[in-house]
Amino acid sequence: MSANATDTPEQPETPENATTAPPERSVFDLRIASLTPAAPLRWLRAGWADFRACPRIGLFYGLCFFLMGHALMAVFRFAPAYVLALSAGFLLMGPFLCLGLYDASRALQRGQRPSLRASLAAWRPTKGTMAIFAGVLLILEMLWGRASLVVFAVTFNTMPNTEHLLAQLFSAENLEFLITYTLVGGVFAGLIFVTSVVSIPMILDRQTDAISAGLTSIRASLNNPGVMLWWGALITALIGLSMLPFFLGLFVAGPVVGHATWHAYREVVNDPV
Repeated sequence: MSANATDTPEQPETPENATTAPPERSVFDLRIASLTPAAPLRWLRAGWADFRACPRIGLFYGLCFFLMGHALMAVFRFAPAYVLALSAGFLLMGPFLCLGLYDASRALQRGQRPSLRASLAAWRPTKGTMAIFAGVLLILEMLWGRASLVVFAVTFNTMPNTEHLLAQLFSAENLEFLITYTLVGGVFAGLIFVTSVVSIPMILDRQTDAISAGLTSIRASLNNPGVMLWWGALITALIGLSMLPFFLGLFVAGPVVGHATWHAYREVVNDPV
């Protein structure tokens, strides 16, 4: 073999010429928007527009909220100690019930026609993740219920007479009880809100896991504490006011808040899927 017929040695693969896969993004890499105080009002306007675009779907879920309100009133009459804890049902069941509303808003955003049948089946692709997340929120509600019972037990030797329950509970003699009861409820309601404010629509939209969705929701709340507090106060005021005329306002307020929550998620988690 001639001297100039040597084989060219194979070049070793180096970091410069190697094909490397992009690093997997974590939940902490998602961009969280910086919000202004006008954002919650913008979400409500968008929610109202969605309600008007598919009123039959909204009124169906509004009926569900209406029935939940009357169930809560029945509990108030027969087991008042559980009322504050079971009112978490609006915080616990509400977001899951709103899955259908999120699905309708997503369809409208994509230029599609929403349907009630599709909204009722929106939970199926992520049923495992939703079950895990619901379990976490259920644990929080059970702790809330236990804490409420402890506050009642410490304050009253016996349960107040249900015939004049409101007059007894809101009397000046029970001011300490009211403050403690409200603070306990506020802490647990805040935990549920912070954990779920954008997590459930995020699970539906991105099919992410429950932990990632919960952490993203917490990040959104920590990055925008004032705006999220304002958003939570708006939701509380709207739902509270809608309960006054025999819960009839929930037919509209419930679906509008549900649609608005979808738009809140889309603006807060503004990283492309």
